[in-house]
Amino acid sequence: MARVAIAGFQHETNTFSPTPATYDDFLRAGGWPGLSRGERIYDAVAGVNLPIAGFIEAAKPAGHDLRPLLWCSATPSGRVTRDAYERIAGELGERLSRAGPIDAMFLDLHGAMVAEHLEDGEGELLARLRRIVGPDLPIVVSLDFHANVSRAMVERATAMVGYRTYPHVDMAETGVECARLLDRIMARGILAKALRRPPFLIPLSWQCTLTDPAARLFRERASLESGEVASLSFTPGFPPADILECGPAVFAYGETQASADRAADRLTAAILEAEGDFAGPIYEPDEAVMRAQKIAARSNRPVVLADTQDNPGAGGNSDTVGLIEALLRHDAQGAVAGLLFDPRAAETAHAAGEGAELEIAIGEASEISDRRPLRGRFTVERLGDGRFIATGPVYAGNHMNLGPMTLLKIRGLRIVVASRKQQAADQAIFRHLGVERGAQKILALKSSVHFRADFQAIAEEILIVAAPGPNLADHRLLPFRHLRAGIRLMPKGPGFQG
Repeated sequence: MARVAIAGFQHETNTFSPTPATYDDFLRAGGWPGLSRGERIYDAVAGVNLPIAGFIEAAKPAGHDLRPLLWCSATPSGRVTRDAYERIAGELGERLSRAGPIDAMFLDLHGAMVAEHLEDGEGELLARLRRIVGPDLPIVVSLDFHANVSRAMVERATAMVGYRTYPHVDMAETGVECARLLDRIMARGILAKALRRPPFLIPLSWQCTLTDPAARLFRERASLESGEVASLSFTPGFPPADILECGPAVFAYGETQASADRAADRLTAAILEAEGDFAGPIYEPDEAVMRAQKIAARSNRPVVLADTQDNPGAGGNSDTVGLIEALLRHDAQGAVAGLLFDPRAAETAHAAGEGAELEIAIGEASEISDRRPLRGRFTVERLGDGRFIATGPVYAGNHMNLGPMTLLKIRGLRIVVASRKQQAADQAIFRHLGVERGAQKILALKSSVHFRADFQAIAEEILIVAAPGPNLADHRLLPFRHLRAGIRLMPKGPGFQG
């Protein structure tokens, strides 16, 4: 039995987003639980698809004495404020110092956190924790699929394990894998490490492990993780982050340096060979809507339009109306759009009541461009309190709390509006307001890939749409300044010159 401290501090930072992550954003529950301390962590994450939940489920039966410190997460956005980072990192350090003697530590991190004063949020956090526990204590870390893995993270963690799926249906499984790896390290000793950095950014929409090339690359990863290779991860990275170490990474842990190097080199070679396959069609809003209407006319299943550039799971504010306007321009009947983040519109609808007619403007509160809100006459079809249990594979079992919600209708289009940002990746979000999948012709979802876990099986076709938002699908349009020289902004594209 080992005494293991456990904690989590998660944020995915889009440095091009104008909306920072404040301390309050980590406090509040939304798509995930709010900041939880001590043994309250157990109830907050029980049955939820999160790494810390999986680690707890695996470590407790093994007889380990767990010392829960704190766990928190904020919706992806712009940089974490200095205040938020220092308060949470400081509290975590204090709780670790008071935890008593420990034998090991598990951290549930993201891997793409950028603060106002720090490029490498996780690397700095690990440095501070190392100063408390010393250089030799085993620290095993779970990382998001989209981690921008830094050399400092690899050096300061004993071992790290990235998710293997996108949509992330294996987050809890990653925690279980971390528990297995930690047990191996404590029983057999520290593992050798290898890090490789493929030199190109991979667009989020084409990182999906349900399709090639990612599907076959992760099969290759699994085949290499055996024998002397204790763990092998490939994190495709989070591209909208203007930092030196942005981009994909391969990291391996082996019984010998040679085994770790060999596994990392073989997987990296396969990734480089597949570089040109990380691409696909991206549609402008009007083109996407017209194509969707033609497909829907001959099908009984909905066409999904992925509003990827305003995906709140990638730092968008979930409030742009460019795709909604295109649906209205083309009189798209039987269409539903969501999830639109607009607390004021939700509050107004609740005050007016179901059936009310409202003359209001919706969306565009983040002011990412010179665009204007959508003004019109809306019918309040349904109201909801925003509290429900997620049922899809990504958020399964999580108690959502999205604040007051409403279903607004304008002409043939219905719009799902919430008071808190949340990626439209679970059918329960729509079902909460009476929107059932079978009756829809077109579903316009603010998501890049996570929606596929719950919607791909019901979709006739999926179209990726480049409507307004800060998560640009073409990285060549982002005003990068700090990437490392030579990294290609798009697969097979030119190298970054600075």
